[in-house]
Amino acid sequence: MAHENLWEQLVGLDGFKTAERAKCQYLEELQRYVITMLNTEYAVNVADKEIFSVQPDSQPREAEFLEQLCILAYLINAQDLPVANELVKAETFPGGQFFFRGNHSLPTKKLEEVFGECPERLYRSTEKFDAKRCEFGDSSIELYILPRVPITIVIWRGDDEFGARASILFDRTAGAHLLLDALLAAVNLAVKAVIEACEQSN
Repeated sequence: MAHENLWEQLVGLDGFKTAERAKCQYLEELQRYVITMLNTEYAVNVADKEIFSVQPDSQPREAEFLEQLCILAYLINAQDLPVANELVKAETFPGGQFFFRGNHSLPTKKLEEVFGECPERLYRSTEKFDAKRCEFGDSSIELYILPRVPITIVIWRGDDEFGARASILFDRTAGAHLLLDALLAAVNLAVKAVIEACEQSN
């Protein structure tokens, strides 16, 4: 079974306390958490060790490997902390300067390729995620990947002198809710979803 160790950890936790920490819902009679990730609702069935999306306008879909990783890791680790409203780079988290390198680099290049020539497309692409516009760069938004984990995406337009640039920033509390591998997975899911939304809007 995928993520068996994470499931074992989750099974051992108190459902209501976990839901309070993770800012989600726990249905005791069903042994089920209901949690939102990237504006999609997921049912986490503890007894069956299964996770499904439960969108009202579509059939239930089994969560993919990275989706399961992010949701399980978040339920296990999330803390009952308000957002700090202090943006930091991934490298500032303990171990981050060594982890977020090479294959573990943040997917900023993908954002540059898609939004560098027209940063305003970022706004149209993130409407479905209830993203909030920010005042950084040529376009920027804050969106919540998980109930306590917002990220901020910033795009600078490319020109003849400088290439396009993108940055992904985190609330200072993000490291309290997700370990670095799960945080990277969550960001990759968010960027993939935003780019897919952009392609669908064209």
